[in-house]
Amino acid sequence: MSSDYAKQLGAKLRAIRTQQGLSLHGVEEKSQGRWKAVVVGSYERGDRAVTVQRLAELADFYGVPVQELLPGGTPNGAAEPPPRLVLDLERLQTVPSDQAGPLQRYAATIQSQRGDYNGKVLSIRQDDLRTLAVIYDQSPSVLTEQLIGWGVLNPEARRAVEHQSNA
Repeated sequence: MSSDYAKQLGAKLRAIRTQQGLSLHGVEEKSQGRWKAVVVGSYERGDRAVTVQRLAELADFYGVPVQELLPGGTPNGAAEPPPRLVLDLERLQTVPSDQAGPLQRYAATIQSQRGDYNGKVLSIRQDDLRTLAVIYDQSPSVLTEQLIGWGVLNPEARRAVEHQSNA
């Protein structure tokens, strides 16, 4: 593995770990010692080569597809991927349940399917947003504005919705 590729792969690994709010020692604790902080750190710095098997296991641990960890261009050649749709689960708990109930149940279902219970944030897909828009009987763009207004969705989500409607 070239040094440059290893560093790019490491940057992806670090980005996923930090998105999940984990320190290197947090990874070791959460994995009950399966992933040693020093080993993950060396993967992230590009100092140590990671086998395909270990990369697949690490992707599984983080709950992301292996492709998310691999460096390289975007599959469709787009210059910049749309921003991720990330729900603030802590903020969602402050929204009255008569308004946020469907979103809370939907988020809980996704967490259950992924086994992802960090409780702070949850990444959702464009398809999830479209499904939620149907549940709320609104267009995806109107629902996006409502979720931004509640403070549970980052304002950058507008670009993701615009990107989808232009695609």
